[in-house]
Amino acid sequence: QVQLVESGGGLVQDGGSLTVTCAASGRTSNIYRMGWFRQAPGKEREFVAAISWGGRSTYYGDSVKGRFTISKDNARNTVSLQMNSLRPEDTAVYLCVADPMVRELAHPVYDYWGRGTQVTVSS
Repeated sequence: QVQLVESGGGLVQDGGSLTVTCAASGRTSNIYRMGWFRQAPGKEREFVAAISWGGRSTYYGDSVKGRFTISKDNARNTVSLQMNSLRPEDTAVYLCVADPMVRELAHPVYDYWGRGTQVTVSS
């Protein structure tokens, strides 16, 4: 089993920046890739970004390309999502995910999910 705990969410103004972080624990040696999804009220869950466990490959959803950056700290088993040029439509609960299966970064299925951290962008 893998446990994921998100942190760093909060309130930020339109155009601002924020970084959310996910700490992985448990059987982290089994993880092949990690990423972020987001869930806004009344909307479908949306893929945000993914990164290979070694950190060499990344993949982004169209709505965040060029604004968000996913990175990994292998020594601390953490994955961070730096979010720049935030917009009100980025408001959502951001969920960390991890997957032990060898799948492409774009694959939508993940085995492990965190509980999420709230990001609110005010206009």
